[in-house]
Amino acid sequence: MSTLAALAIAGSTIVAAAPAATADPVPTTATCTYGLQSGLATKVCVDVTGRDVRLYGQVGLAGPPSPDTPLPLPKIPLNLYLTGNAAGASLGAVNQSAVFQSTTLVVSGVSSTVACGSTVHGSFGVDSYMWPARPVTIDVVVPC
Repeated sequence: MSTLAALAIAGSTIVAAAPAATADPVPTTATCTYGLQSGLATKVCVDVTGRDVRLYGQVGLAGPPSPDTPLPLPKIPLNLYLTGNAAGASLGAVNQSAVFQSTTLVVSGVSSTVACGSTVHGSFGVDSYMWPARPVTIDVVVPC
């Protein structure tokens, strides 16, 4: 074999061994629904990344405190409920107690991989000793 042929073969081997171009990362789409529960602002969200879904709920102040509200704000004991399902199958549930004062609370822990075209249903409920839960709900279709 000639030197030129050997270099051509070696060059083609090096080109063939070059790493393949990396695929663009799959974007995450967040969809949220808002409501009021126990006198507080609440929302439930679904993040979709490809076929992976993550649900979370948040509870925070519905607005700035009234001028006559004593500081620090009173502590409010809450029960928080986050659930999710897709195509009738549970994606999980989180039930926890927390004390709210003025800082936004986030509840997460419900996630899964689902079939494309599935409708993911999420629900986030907040109750307190004086107010029953009126969950905010969301339905998101996972694109194909």
